[in-house]
Amino acid sequence: MKKAFIIIFLIFFSLKNLQAQKRDIVQYRQNWDKQQVFWGYFLGVNKKDYKISYKTDGAFIVSTPSLGFEVGLIGDFRLHKNISLRLEPGLSSNSKELAFTHIEGENDSIREVNSTYFRVPLLLKFNTDRLNNMRPYVIGGVSYDYNFSSNQDNPDDNKQGEFRTKKNNFSYELGIGVDLYLPYFIFSPSIRGVFAINDELVRDDDLNSPWTGSVDYFGTRGVFIKFAFH
Repeated sequence: MKKAFIIIFLIFFSLKNLQAQKRDIVQYRQNWDKQQVFWGYFLGVNKKDYKISYKTDGAFIVSTPSLGFEVGLIGDFRLHKNISLRLEPGLSSNSKELAFTHIEGENDSIREVNSTYFRVPLLLKFNTDRLNNMRPYVIGGVSYDYNFSSNQDNPDDNKQGEFRTKKNNFSYELGIGVDLYLPYFIFSPSIRGVFAINDELVRDDDLNSPWTGSVDYFGTRGVFIKFAFH
């Protein structure tokens, strides 16, 4: 009986202490949630690769991506206390090495693909209610991606060593993140998955090209880690 009383007393004391701690928490940036429009910027890194499917057997392309960077601006329009419409224009850059395992000779079997995209994602952000100084969210939408590094208009193709990709592309992205309310700003880290909608490959003039003839679909996919500041 005495042990049970001690246990009940300890539980009661712990609950009271927890309530007192909650009362002592300072909630930063309380007026920020009342703004209908706000701005920010982001920095980040990416690991973008290609999803490749084939028309025939016997051809295989190995893609080795490098770590890339992200930088851009954020415009957010609050539709509801838990829903926002967001525009995140920015630059996204990285490079990939493509190895055509069915082609002999290093000059012909290896292609370097450097890509710098101007991305304009239009996203919906769904927030939970605020939990003290944090607010988790999920985000998703579509993006127009202009490839500055595209050589789509180059008349040369893989016979002359030119691996060509399209200028105008579309993708969708999904992600999760959290808004962290700090004394002077909002810090918002997130992780996103990005997936191309259209085929980005420009085929060689020769329909039976060993580089592009057997490729059915060639599109970007990748993971972004973004650090936003508001």
